[in-house]
Amino acid sequence: MLLICLYIFAGAVLGTWLLSLVTREYSWVDRIWSLIPIGYVAVFAAGAGFADARLDVLLALVALWGARLTFNFARKRGYARGGEDYRWAVLRARLKPWQFQLFNFFFISLYQNVILLLITLPAYTALEHRTPFGAWDAVLAVLFLAFLTGETVADEQQWRFQQHKRAELDAGREPAARFVQTGLFRYSRHPNFFCEQTQWWVVFGFGTAAAGSPWQWTVAGAVLLTLLFVGSTRFTESISLSRYPEYAEYQRRTSAQVPWRPGHRAA
Repeated sequence: MLLICLYIFAGAVLGTWLLSLVTREYSWVDRIWSLIPIGYVAVFAAGAGFADARLDVLLALVALWGARLTFNFARKRGYARGGEDYRWAVLRARLKPWQFQLFNFFFISLYQNVILLLITLPAYTALEHRTPFGAWDAVLAVLFLAFLTGETVADEQQWRFQQHKRAELDAGREPAARFVQTGLFRYSRHPNFFCEQTQWWVVFGFGTAAAGSPWQWTVAGAVLLTLLFVGSTRFTESISLSRYPEYAEYQRRTSAQVPWRPGHRAA
């Protein structure tokens, strides 16, 4: 089963890289981000004949995660022509063409696909250790759904803010705020980032529950995903600061990711 996933991984790396060269758009990994993890977990669940409760629950949870993310990405026209992540255009302007192409292959196509595979490998641990579904698994499932709900709410608040902002600008009016600072964004500058990462730490928890030990090498996926979000947050916020000088005050009073009381920044 792991070998099948490695074949899928190799195809994803090659496919997203070639598509980026042909189309000159560099968000092809983003377009499979919500889909390919479902495929990986489905492979492991199929390895148990869809008869292992833990793997079946994990597959259902990851499918819900993927459905939410696909919907949110689609309504922002991420799958449409020209739906490239705005950050890549900024980065292209900062790098020489050959430097960006190296970044495109090694980071965008290769490294991000590595992460997409690694974050699902706790399902491989669960396949290797087919222990009974227990109370700890039920707690993890509830936690996953709680973080999924939090991410859904944050994305909806961000979407409604951007729609209102666009309507105000189209009407020739200056929006009261140029970036969202209310709702969950009052307690975290990136509540959706926080919930996204914690969901995959919960997935790692399913692997530890199956193995009966937290000392599993499959923690690499959750760790690398967290590091990716740390770097992504810094890059995104550098762009926000260049556009909105008042963003610095928002940074001062609001936690970066972990929800915290306004004015009392979390570590």
